[in-house]
Amino acid sequence: MEKFKQTWQITKNWQLLFPFVGLLLVLYSGYKISTAIFKTNSTAIILLSTLISSFLLLKFFLFLFKKLEHKWVLNYKWEMIRVFMVFAFTGSSSVFVGRPIIKWLGITQENLNPALYWVLYVLLGIIFYQILLVCFGWLFGQFEFFWNFEKKMLRRFGLKI
Repeated sequence: MEKFKQTWQITKNWQLLFPFVGLLLVLYSGYKISTAIFKTNSTAIILLSTLISSFLLLKFFLFLFKKLEHKWVLNYKWEMIRVFMVFAFTGSSSVFVGRPIIKWLGITQENLNPALYWVLYVLLGIIFYQILLVCFGWLFGQFEFFWNFEKKMLRRFGLKI
């Protein structure tokens, strides 16, 4: 455990919460991928494919950590887990927020060209993504990182802040 704490620069026990929750999210993602691929009631197949896909996801995320640890300015390595969690929650939430709003506006695939519907849906999702990214960043204690990230992203869209 000490080697793990040293590798992730964990100095206080409460900081272990982020790797633990991150691992649970990877397992949940592996489960969702497995149930989407294998439409079966076999617990053994789902369990085995969940473990395999979770392992592959974990390897992928650790690869990303290595690539991004010098690019992103963070005080500790464990904060990268927190940043990845913010990105995950923001992406999922922007879809959940955008879907009822587009219905509230009366926009459906039935009354609008499907291509135009999806363009509007994605644009609405992007707008809410920008707002939610800063909000979730603040909730997870990474406001400064995400505010700088947001300003950089908006400059790429051609907006100046």
